[in-house]
Amino acid sequence: METIISSKTKTVIIGPERPFTIIGERINPTGRKLLAREMAADNYERVISDAIAQVEAGAHMLDVNAGIPLADEPAIMAKAIKIVQSVVDVPISIDSSVVEALQSGLEAYEGKPLVNSVTGEDERLESVLPLVKKYGAAVIGISNDETGISQDPDVRFAVAKKIVERAMDHGIPREDVIIDPLVMPIGAMQFAGRQVFRILERCLNELKVNTCCGGSNISFGLPNRPPLNAHFLAMAISHGLTSAITNPIESEIKQGVLVADVMMGNDENCTNWIVANRAPDEDGGTRRARRRRRRE
Repeated sequence: METIISSKTKTVIIGPERPFTIIGERINPTGRKLLAREMAADNYERVISDAIAQVEAGAHMLDVNAGIPLADEPAIMAKAIKIVQSVVDVPISIDSSVVEALQSGLEAYEGKPLVNSVTGEDERLESVLPLVKKYGAAVIGISNDETGISQDPDVRFAVAKKIVERAMDHGIPREDVIIDPLVMPIGAMQFAGRQVFRILERCLNELKVNTCCGGSNISFGLPNRPPLNAHFLAMAISHGLTSAITNPIESEIKQGVLVADVMMGNDENCTNWIVANRAPDEDGGTRRARRRRRRE
């Protein structure tokens, strides 16, 4: 049960037996007025700096969104994809609710991308899935449909199952469908966490597909959000979550994911944890000091 995504030079494999995949969320003008104005004005300096900073912070992939009101989203998406691919080597999630923008991004992309996203609505399925198949992409399926977002996790799971089955009808293999169970704000919905955990377990054990979510959604409207996001992700990973669109620059997020990988047995010999938490000079300075002491 592995989903393979690639750029021109780098491959990322998403799976329950693999280290967790962090998809950087920051190249998204929604809620970022300055970024929206800059992208609409053909200024991509912040896109470039955000792309580089997220990869340096540990993002394995980047989500790229170009949803700016009254702007030419397909053209902006294509340019953003090309620019991001010119400055970092990680794969990209092409993020839009506009089918034309998805197609534009797919045409510009080099490698095998992830399409974000398709819902369980029939019209959306029939407009997005043929694109996914045509360009050999993988796709995120969001578990809502014409009836909206159900508070019943079994209803949301049924939508997820429909998306997987419809994708397979279009010739898209099961492993190229990643389900988003839809994380709702815990401050507004008391059992939002439990609902997601139940769906994740069923996606892992019954649908046998990988999963993704918006990792920051859980804490919306609450103070001191990073610890909430980090602990939620760690708990979700223990229930089967294999990737998330989140902010790798937040140290709590990165640490929570590293802890989860250790506890799930997906960090062999705790190597990633040790590297991330070793004192900066421990590899060089400490060894040199030990060698000097032995010589003396």
